[in-house]
Amino acid sequence: MSAKARFLQKLQDQQPRSATFDTKAEADIAAFRQRITQLHESMDEWLTGTEIGTEATTATLIEFLIGGSAFSVPGITLHYGQRSIRFTPIFLYGQGVTGCIEVCLAADSKISSLYRLFMRSGEQDNWTWCPTGMQNGNPARFDEEVFFTMIAPLLPE
Repeated sequence: MSAKARFLQKLQDQQPRSATFDTKAEADIAAFRQRITQLHESMDEWLTGTEIGTEATTATLIEFLIGGSAFSVPGITLHYGQRSIRFTPIFLYGQGVTGCIEVCLAADSKISSLYRLFMRSGEQDNWTWCPTGMQNGNPARFDEEVFFTMIAPLLPE
């Protein structure tokens, strides 16, 4: 085998393999985990140069629509002083959505639910969001601008 062939083989071996899943639920769980990890990476990038710390957390979900199976997914917590914003996965399957994260503010010994993020909503495959309690409307596209609006309560007034 030539040096080039060994190099290319080694390079190919380094590439992540596309996983095959036995069920759609397994594929959706893997996608949810991956998309939350990517979301955390985006947040880290967006927050570069600030004093806001990010922390990876873990949540265990039980999904009754797939036989009551329990599985873990990553979550994200942002810290600034004594306040935090938690991005906590709360379900995989819901009415017209796949993958839901609740965004809560923890401040002054209280936890307030602010928003919900959806991995997939209806025809949309990008993260979408809406204020807590407004899920019946059309969720809007989530982006960097929305992110900073969401985390504004992290800073004391």
